Amino acid sequence: METTANNEPPASGAESLGFASFGLVPELLRGLAGAGFTEPRPIQLATLPAAMARRDILGLAQTGTGKTAAFALPILQQIATERGPGPHALILEPTRELAQQVEAELRRLAAHLRCSTQLIYGGVSSRAQIDGLRRHPAVIVACPGRLVDLMRQGHVQLGRVRTLVLDEADHMFDMGFLPDLRRILSALPAQRQNMLFSATMPQEIRGLANQLLRTPHVVELATVAPVDTVQHVLCPTDEPDKLSTLETLLRDQACTSAIVFSRTKHRAKRLALALAKNGHRAVALQGNMSQAQRDRAMEGFRRKSFDVLVATDIAARGIDVAAVSHVVNFDVPVTPEAYTHRLGRTGRSGLSGQAITFVTRDDDALVRAIERLIGAPIPRRTVDGRPLARHDTAHERRPAQRPATRSGAPAPCDRGRRGGSVGASFARSGPRGATSSGSRRGAQPKQ
Repeated sequence: METTANNEPPASGAESLGFASFGLVPELLRGLAGAGFTEPRPIQLATLPAAMARRDILGLAQTGTGKTAAFALPILQQIATERGPGPHALILEPTRELAQQVEAELRRLAAHLRCSTQLIYGGVSSRAQIDGLRRHPAVIVACPGRLVDLMRQGHVQLGRVRTLVLDEADHMFDMGFLPDLRRILSALPAQRQNMLFSATMPQEIRGLANQLLRTPHVVELATVAPVDTVQHVLCPTDEPDKLSTLETLLRDQACTSAIVFSRTKHRAKRLALALAKNGHRAVALQGNMSQAQRDRAMEGFRRKSFDVLVATDIAARGIDVAAVSHVVNFDVPVTPEAYTHRLGRTGRSGLSGQAITFVTRDDDALVRAIERLIGAPIPRRTVDGRPLARHDTAHERRPAQRPATRSGAPAPCDRGRRGGSVGASFARSGPRGATSSGSRRGAQPKQ
């Protein structure tokens, strides 16, 4: 198995010659220029020569480093030099948003090629997708669940696929995806190129990947630590103070746009409502929303109609928005790997970003697991940026105490006042049936 070491792409003149050094057809070079690509990024330099030679690829790189072009360019080069009905390539994505973004980038790169694409994902009517499949698109970009449904109905024929891509492979190999994935693999030709790209690849997942790949070219440009462009810190606080701490952070002039991560979809909805009520242009992105609602939320965030996007980890896999200044972990992620994925939403494409994780005394074990994974302690800071020692936390400096009643007994938890549970305060942030919006107390969101 050939491996390219961390941050050491193969020595060649490729970087100085740009994308022309890979022998891409002129139409594809024009597409790259039109999409704003100038010089290959490290993951592209390290993978493209082997991928263009139709080697199987295992590419490990953090989000925002250019993985999409690393697998898209070999696919488009193949399509440019071949004829006949498709599909010639199948790209599998774990979320609808990620599928949409990858397909959009494919279309930008293929602007001067005759290359048709078809998106396949759930949450919307399948009629338009079935019509698109009848036209034999060159590339299918799909989420596994809907693709398997259409395969069962006889609408998908994968016998001509020559290239399979599993993007975000660690998530794709999650146990929930494996049955659908196996069914898809059984319908593909045995002779094909396989490319797996991911930000993380735990050992047990690497074993599954190795069963699929044939003598792959392995590129490991990712460490489990966040990328250098992201400054990440822990902000100790108490659970009842999280919302006010978040609002203090969002009012900072340096915070121009933020993605706030919540552990559950219901908590994300309540938090977005609370922020909107308090004057922030905030919107939620969570699993209970329809596809149309999710599209409106993402489009509004991209167009700056919303400054704050409150999301869950599942939605995080599909978020690709330029120039996000801050990521805020309102809740510490339950797995160390999710920490890297969340932080990858800022500091993308060489831009700088900041990530702040709110931690309470209940999060100590999760924080230790994250620090073990990334191999370094995470600095502690107050919300206004003052450093704290590792043992100095908000809950140690200011122990939480219940107010006493007149009789001297501890008062029961008053969930109707500021300082009650965060979940309860979110529930009070708007009338029942209200929806998250970016309005500022009656004002319309900026367009």
